[in-house]
Amino acid sequence: MSMDAVMPTWEAQTTPMNGSFPMCYKKNLILAFLTLIIAMIGVAGNAVVLWILGCCMRRNTFSIYILNLAAADFLFLCFQIIDSLEEVFNFFSSISMPTPRFFMIVSTFAYLAGLSMLSAMSTERCMSVLWPIWYRCHRWRHTSAVVCALLWALSLSLSIPEGKYCGFLIKWYDYEWCQILDFITSAWLMVLFVTLSGSSLTLIVKILCGSQRVPVTRLYVTIGLTVLVFLSFGLPFGMYWFLLFWILSYDVIPCESFWVTVVLSCVNSCANPIIYFFVGSFRQRRWKRGTLKLVLQRAMQDTPDKGDSGSRVSSGNLGE
Repeated sequence: MSMDAVMPTWEAQTTPMNGSFPMCYKKNLILAFLTLIIAMIGVAGNAVVLWILGCCMRRNTFSIYILNLAAADFLFLCFQIIDSLEEVFNFFSSISMPTPRFFMIVSTFAYLAGLSMLSAMSTERCMSVLWPIWYRCHRWRHTSAVVCALLWALSLSLSIPEGKYCGFLIKWYDYEWCQILDFITSAWLMVLFVTLSGSSLTLIVKILCGSQRVPVTRLYVTIGLTVLVFLSFGLPFGMYWFLLFWILSYDVIPCESFWVTVVLSCVNSCANPIIYFFVGSFRQRRWKRGTLKLVLQRAMQDTPDKGDSGSRVSSGNLGE
């Protein structure tokens, strides 16, 4: 399986016949418009998060993960905007404007990177709860930055061979190598899914059922909602990719299913900044200058709220 392998079938199903557009093409057009609107909103939201975390705040353990997650979401949404514009243009124009296959592999790279960042953030939070003393004493100060850099490199190292052997970057296609690389990438996706789900479930059990219950902080809520939204909206894109590897006949797959998963993934990337600002502004009574910065700080607050001290912000116990 490769995304390139399914595109010829999808393009054949959505090509105008006898001067009329098939119903599948119209459905994809509607989904492309929806993708464009959601992606533009998400790009603006993630740009604000990138600007505040990158230029206006002192970064700590988990803000580094959120910064890199916002960068991955921003990159993913940018290329989805280009892809949806191409779909709309081809519908209304008699001249076909094919999107470079390079865009597809960059979108895959951004998706892998975003899922990797979210899994690493959830796993590290789980470790800090299960083994707090060991975590504080043995954790290297720059662990978050190093882990994020390694995850970016790993996602890129998976995406570039896909582009070479599966025909994304060049026209040459090697079925055997492409199949092997697709299997490796799909296996890595499954590892990330299991890690993300397992660490999140462990946190929930520890908070609700542990003998020594952990107080719920805004950081817990932020990570929990981000994971929940991904499992609801971001997971279908990866599962679509994974399942296509095992399905021999692509005819059984609805022609609009690819765009449906793209729309859901855009919703996931767009929802993350909304989650940060919602959690940070919850129970906030007063609005001051520099509100966006303070709200984002509160979303990463790792101390429980006490009374009406919502304006009191903790940047976390571990500074970078």
